[in-house]
Amino acid sequence: MEKLTSPFYPIIYVRGYAMTQSEINETVSKPYMGFNLGSTKLRKKWDGEVYRHIFESPLLRLIKDYQYQDIYSEGAEITTAIPPRSVIIYRYYEIADKDLGNGKVQSIIEAARGLKKLIHDVKNQVCIEHGNHDDFKVHLVAHSMGGLVCRAFLQNDDISDESDRALVDKLFTYATPHNGIEMAGFNVPGFLGLWDLNNFNRDKMIKYLDLPEGVKRVDSLNGKFDPEKVFCFVGTNSKDYDVASGISSKLAGEMSDGLVRIENATVQGAPRAFAYRSHSGHYGVVNSEEGYQNLVRFLFGDFYVHGVIESENLPLPPSVQKAKDNGKEVRASYYFETTVVTRGLRGVALTERRKDTFSAIFRKYEQLFPGDGSAGRSPVLFSTFLDTRKIEHGRTIVFKVSVAVSSTGYSIAGKFWNQNIDGDYLYDRKITIKATKTSDGWNLRYLEDDRWSDALGTLIEQINGVYRIPLSSRKGYRGFLNLKVGNVE
Repeated sequence: MEKLTSPFYPIIYVRGYAMTQSEINETVSKPYMGFNLGSTKLRKKWDGEVYRHIFESPLLRLIKDYQYQDIYSEGAEITTAIPPRSVIIYRYYEIADKDLGNGKVQSIIEAARGLKKLIHDVKNQVCIEHGNHDDFKVHLVAHSMGGLVCRAFLQNDDISDESDRALVDKLFTYATPHNGIEMAGFNVPGFLGLWDLNNFNRDKMIKYLDLPEGVKRVDSLNGKFDPEKVFCFVGTNSKDYDVASGISSKLAGEMSDGLVRIENATVQGAPRAFAYRSHSGHYGVVNSEEGYQNLVRFLFGDFYVHGVIESENLPLPPSVQKAKDNGKEVRASYYFETTVVTRGLRGVALTERRKDTFSAIFRKYEQLFPGDGSAGRSPVLFSTFLDTRKIEHGRTIVFKVSVAVSSTGYSIAGKFWNQNIDGDYLYDRKITIKATKTSDGWNLRYLEDDRWSDALGTLIEQINGVYRIPLSSRKGYRGFLNLKVGNVE
């Protein structure tokens, strides 16, 4: 049997929320609970244009690309030895099915305790022939509420301890409401016990996530698990989520995947990526090429790059600048857009935030430049993981970053009314970045507005461990794309 080696650990998939009894029955009837569902449609543009793109499913691609296998044989789950490269489906909804269980839906805490038992069972199965239990770990992959089940296991002291959590190498979540679910601007109420919808109420989440009472946000791991070991894949397409005849999508709003708002879909301090995908369905996050590419690079990749845009000068139009010079109060806010693609993915982006899909990063001027001596909120543009094993020639990883900065508009305070002036783009460029592995680290070069050229590019200056690419435009924008890179430990 194959030996257990990093990073190819067993993968446990934890599916999301099933609301009604009929949905539970349908879920339980599926061997892979959605992890085997693919798609033949890729919506590339917000205006509805659809491209034919065949994505077989995360399960099949793991089998084809990385030699994983399921643990089903002759109509049952294998309970003896299994190889390290196994995909296990956590079937925690089976107990709620009247044919296979008692018809009672488990609580988040009960499901988290069941996950703990499953991890230990998988450990025993893998280590029957491997022998060295000290090397054992698993990858957790979860959709929606499944991510909350995983977090309850990882951070609730009544469920797990440090030795239990040490068995988890990484957690990847698709569209998980890490900070709860909001409809029409309000958090799901705690009294809404119908179909266990109050699982997404923050007061209840505080309890099963073992967080301090009174916290306003519940997207913290509270020091129980390293957030850099968690990756959050976030959908930004609310239009294609048609559950409840589209009512959910309308109530969640545009800055969402149709159910979970973008601002609530990440863990504090965790890397994340964004795609124009809905919460589920044919255009959903799980059955997407974008999700899969981020999944395997996070689980198996050996190189990471985090990108932050630091603005130094955000120029004002002449009329606005004149008003400001004359002592009038000027208000301004900005959108930051970014797309990251890597060579060889045929146009599929690893992450994408754009104005036209209502997913761009928004900042007010005073957030960028507080003026009180405190640091501004420089937008984190992306967190990307890459795999040097995918390099076909040489030792260089090549990826392209699109960066755009635009104003939403300007408001000049008047005596009786405000004067509003439309905004425009201050900066809009594509930057090709080439990272070459050396004996003592990484050598980074860049080219602006380049189409995967073999040109060497400009060496990127490194200051205190951060690579800084200068950004400037004819309109007067100045800033830096700050890159932090390194090997995955």
